[in-house]
Amino acid sequence: MIQGSARHSQPKRADEKEAQERLAAFEAEALGYANQLFRVALRLCREPARAEDLLQETYLQAWRSFPRFELGTNLRAWLYKIMFNVYYSAQRRQQLEVVPVEETIAETIAYDPPTPQHLTEEEVLLALEKLPRDFQLPVVLADVEDLSYREIADVLAVPIGTVMSRLHRGRKILRMELARYARDAGYRIAD
Repeated sequence: MIQGSARHSQPKRADEKEAQERLAAFEAEALGYANQLFRVALRLCREPARAEDLLQETYLQAWRSFPRFELGTNLRAWLYKIMFNVYYSAQRRQQLEVVPVEETIAETIAYDPPTPQHLTEEEVLLALEKLPRDFQLPVVLADVEDLSYREIADVLAVPIGTVMSRLHRGRKILRMELARYARDAGYRIAD
């Protein structure tokens, strides 16, 4: 009887060891994205302390959801999806209502100036901060974090067409803002 139970416990130990190794590999890879996730969290929260809390909650949810993670899928996009879910869940709990401004802004944009050269990083970041949130997030995820349209659509839970539209409009607003900075700084803007 004792020998039989010893035989059954060895496969269990091997399974536990394999699960621990998978979790350790997952944690190591997931933590490698901490800086990228924090940058996006900072854009969402606009306060470093809240961004750190969001990042911590994202990793906590990822760790809890690890058994549902499918190996071989895009871990970075999965972490972004968790982050946005955590963020928007907290927003709903606080009963904040986000008013979509996409259509009204699109109607007011008539001129599409070229992107000026020789701007400082600070000027670009300031211009990016001025973008409405609906346009800022797709621009940051596409142009800074290098996510695909499909990944952005999944993360933001919107159709790909909406992502493409918001990216186009966000980039257009950003170019207009950068052109204004360049003009104010005395740079010549090509027509």
